[in-house]
This record gives sequence, structure tokens and C-alpha cells, in this order.
Amino acid sequence: MTFLDNVFELIDLRSFSNLWFWIALAVTWSTASHWVLGVPWDMALRARRSASPEAVSDFEDMVRINTNRILFVVRESGLIMAGLVGFTLTSLLLMGFVYDNEFSQALFLLGFPLTGVGLVSLRTARAIRREAPNGEALIARLGRHRLVVQIIGMVSIFVTAMWGMYQNMNLGVLG
Repeated sequence: MTFLDNVFELIDLRSFSNLWFWIALAVTWSTASHWVLGVPWDMALRARRSASPEAVSDFEDMVRINTNRILFVVRESGLIMAGLVGFTLTSLLLMGFVYDNEFSQALFLLGFPLTGVGLVSLRTARAIRREAPNGEALIARLGRHRLVVQIIGMVSIFVTAMWGMYQNMNLGVLG
């Protein structure tokens, strides 16, 4: 095999039979459920367990900063972002499932649920701004948000795995 054959074997665009895609899928959902509204979940746990008011204050400040950042970005460029995300997802959907491009299918199955996570994050940020919870109420609010993200992730991984197995069995990649 030549060097180029080795390189193209490593970055094969048949996503569902490629180990790198499954690693990226696992890392994506692990990261999405750890960083709740941009705040690491271990900060929430430390604020809950700690008797130190400093840990709670740090956690509340991080949530406030990230909530304000999310709401600012949506207020300033939300319409443009919605249009770009809609265009990208529609393009991936058409290229993947109409024109049967496996790489586009994989990107769509990764990106579409993350769009749902983004919308849930926006909803949670607006609720936090409106209600202004503190301490345990704020941790509980972020815990519910994290649970929704994890449910979206589990459904996404299941659907992606089923579609990937179907593609691999249908195309005869495995045998």
C-alpha cells in the first residue's frame, strides 16, 4: 500500500464503519452532558456538597456569565444563526438521505440532536434569567437541563447506532 492509500484508509468517509466516527459521537455526547450551559457539572456538584459559600458563589457567577452570553448571542445574531443552521441541516439531510451520502448522514445524525440541545439550552437560559434562582434551586434547574440533554443524547446514540448497523449490513461492509 502506498502512503496515500494509508491516509485515505485512516480518514475513510464511510462513517458508520469507521471507529473515529463512533469515538467522536461518544465524546460529543459526553461533553454535551458535562458542560451544562457552558458550566462544568462538577462545579454544580462541588457547590452542592461544599459548605463553602465561595463555591456556591463561583457556581452562580459562572451560570450568570454563561446565561448572559447565550442570551446576548441569540439576541444579536440568533436569526442569522437559525438560518445558517437550518440551511446546513437541510443540506446534510438532502445530501445524506436523498443522494445517499453516508458522511452527510453521519453529520446530520450528529448535528440535528445537538440543535435540539441548543434550543433546550436557550430555553433554560431564559428561564434562569426570568426566575433568577439561587443555590440549590439553580443546581436543580441545571440538573433537569442536564437530564434532558442526556435523554436527547441517548436517543441520538440509539438512532445513530441502529442506522449505522443498517447501513453496514445493507452495504455489506461487515461481510
